[in-house]
Amino acid sequence: MSQIVTIPCLKDNYAYLLIEAGFCAVIDPSEAAPVEAALAARGLKLTHILNTHHHWDHSGGNLALKEAHGATVVGPENDRARIPGIDIGVDEAGGWNFAGRAVRILEVPAHTSGAIAFLFGEAVFTGDTLFAMGCGRLFEGTAATMQDSLAKLAALPDDTAVYCGHEYTLNNARFALTLEPGNTDLQRRAEVVETLRAKLLPTIPSSIGLEKKTNPFLRTESAEIRANLKMEQADSVEVFAEIRRRKDSF
Repeated sequence: MSQIVTIPCLKDNYAYLLIEAGFCAVIDPSEAAPVEAALAARGLKLTHILNTHHHWDHSGGNLALKEAHGATVVGPENDRARIPGIDIGVDEAGGWNFAGRAVRILEVPAHTSGAIAFLFGEAVFTGDTLFAMGCGRLFEGTAATMQDSLAKLAALPDDTAVYCGHEYTLNNARFALTLEPGNTDLQRRAEVVETLRAKLLPTIPSSIGLEKKTNPFLRTESAEIRANLKMEQADSVEVFAEIRRRKDSF
C-alpha cells in the first residue's frame, strides 16, 4: 500500500485508511467522526468502506460514511445480510481489486462465521481474528475452526505486517507471560509494549513472524505452555481450547 493511516476509535478500536492512486478506503469504521476527521486533515474523499466482519464496532460507521461520500461498501459475501450498506460481497476464491491491484481475501471464521481478512501486498488486516499476541473470542465457531483460521494467517510470509481491530496488546502480553514466562522473545516484546502503552502509543502493526514467536494461540506446540497447562500429551486443538478458556476469564 502507498499509505496506511491508523485511526483510533471508540475505547480501543482501530480503523485504517488505505490510500493509493486516487483511491481511499477505510477498514472497519466503528464510528464515522474519527474517520471524517482523518479524511479532512488530509483533504481526502472516501471511495471504499471495507469490513472484516459484521460486529457493530467494526461496521457502525458504514451508513453515515457511505451517505457522506458515496463510498462502496465491501464485505464478506458469506455474511452479506449482516453488513450495513454492503454493495460488494467478496470471498477467498474470487478475491478483490483495489486501485488496480489484486487484493487477496482470506476466509477466517470463528469469531464470526463470515469473518475475512484483507491482504494488500505485505499488509494483512485481520479484524478480530488475529490480534497482537491474541485472537478473537469464539462467538460463532469452535476452537478447531479458529485454529484453522489462524494457521491460514500464520502461513503468510513472516514480514507481513498485521493490522488488527483492537488495542488489546498489553493485556494479551501479560496473559501470554502467564503461560510462557521463559520465552525471551515474549519477554522483550512485553517490555516494548509496556513502554508504548505508558505513552499511549499504538502497538500496531505487528508482523506474522513476531506473532509466531510470541502469540500463545500460535504456539500450542510449545513445551513450556503445555507443561504449565499440564497438557503435555494433549492434541493441539485441546491445548488451544484451554488457552482460549483461560484468556476469556483473564
